[in-house]
Amino acid sequence: MPVQHRTIIVTNTNTLRSPVGIVRILAAICACVTFSLIAHKSAWNGSIGDLCMFAWCFCFAVTTIILIVEFAGVQSRMPVSWRNFPITFAMFAVLMCLAATIIYSVNFLVSKGYHDELRTYQIVAIVFSCLTTLAYIIEVSLTRARPGEVTGYMATVPGLLKVIESFVACIIFVFIADPPQYTQYDALKWCLAVYCICFILSVLIIILCIGECTGWLPCAFNKFLSGYALLSLLLYATAMVIWPLYHFDRKFGNSHKTGDCGHNYKICNYDRRVAITVLTAFNLLTYIADLIFSARLIFITTSTI
Repeated sequence: MPVQHRTIIVTNTNTLRSPVGIVRILAAICACVTFSLIAHKSAWNGSIGDLCMFAWCFCFAVTTIILIVEFAGVQSRMPVSWRNFPITFAMFAVLMCLAATIIYSVNFLVSKGYHDELRTYQIVAIVFSCLTTLAYIIEVSLTRARPGEVTGYMATVPGLLKVIESFVACIIFVFIADPPQYTQYDALKWCLAVYCICFILSVLIIILCIGECTGWLPCAFNKFLSGYALLSLLLYATAMVIWPLYHFDRKFGNSHKTGDCGHNYKICNYDRRVAITVLTAFNLLTYIADLIFSARLIFITTSTI
């Protein structure tokens, strides 16, 4: 009679009782309450509402998966680096929930014609969305690398900056794509190329760290990171000059706000261009900080050899 092998999984309740586990549970509960309140009253519509609902649902689902994996104690069986994945997701969740909170408040809460009951549901949902964001911020602060601590790259300041850079680039793509804001001049197409190149490189680094497959790089990983930060800094510097020049200089006929603003949660083209300019400047500052921290990492590494 063949012997049957049974897989035994030992649960780990301590992970749920730890400060990080408690914060994750609170984040999942608050995210669930947020999208449940909005779904109960169907208090969203359009692509903007779909994006907000996706952010809350996605954060709830992934946080639940992380809790289950750590409760079951099967982190080593996961196809990703567990030193890098949870904090990478937590940082993305901070940005996603923060963006969803702001976008939903601006586009839905201030809208006129809503009943008092529906408005109350919306306000409560926004409060819970703020609590969800706060919970993820606390998780990032609890799990990020401390000075002298050996941990995954994504838990360091440069790693967290990579998440911010890629997320800001995603928002730029949303503003620049519909309707297209880059087709009028070839210089604006260059700006689009800058955003795409830097975004792809940021995502590539995140994937390499989460998958722990940095060994195939032709040079040391920290030198690759510094080269990436320097290249992205130079590229974004050109976009920071070209984009406002071609969109706000009177010589190119785009210096004033046009009457293309409508209803149904649409944003004016002029406001989109301003938003892209602000986000470009923000990402430029992020890349400056990234380059500083990456260069410092190289200095610390070489000084300890």
